[in-house]
Amino acid sequence: MLMRTDPFRELDRFAQQLMGAQGTWTRPSAMPMDAYREGDRYVVAFDLPGVTPEAIDIHVERNMLTVKAERRPAERAENAQLELSERPLGVFSRQITLADTLDTEHIEADYDAGVLTLRIPIAERAKPRKISVTGASQPQQIAG
Repeated sequence: MLMRTDPFRELDRFAQQLMGAQGTWTRPSAMPMDAYREGDRYVVAFDLPGVTPEAIDIHVERNMLTVKAERRPAERAENAQLELSERPLGVFSRQITLADTLDTEHIEADYDAGVLTLRIPIAERAKPRKISVTGASQPQQIAG
């Protein structure tokens, strides 16, 4: 039901880690995710620690789901001297191609403890259904 759209995404992510580059709006960093089916819906969970809910942007256009988020530096006192900075900052993004069998009109989004969880229901037309079979009508008796 879900497809990766960029085969070089992991190479870009590795290169950014080596260079210590921050994501920007024109070249965002990747965000880790999990996706699984739970009954009649798909669940996609994105790791976004330290991101405020207001800094998360979710768009669906046709069957393309785009999630972008920005993690800004923590506010510090003016005289604070930074000794170590390992937490990634900047813009993070992920695009997922959704199958036509998913109902993009009813996606639910929840953000808790640094995890953005999207629940995407399976469209009614894609759910399995039972089709009843009727037999031929009974032969009529001819009087005579």
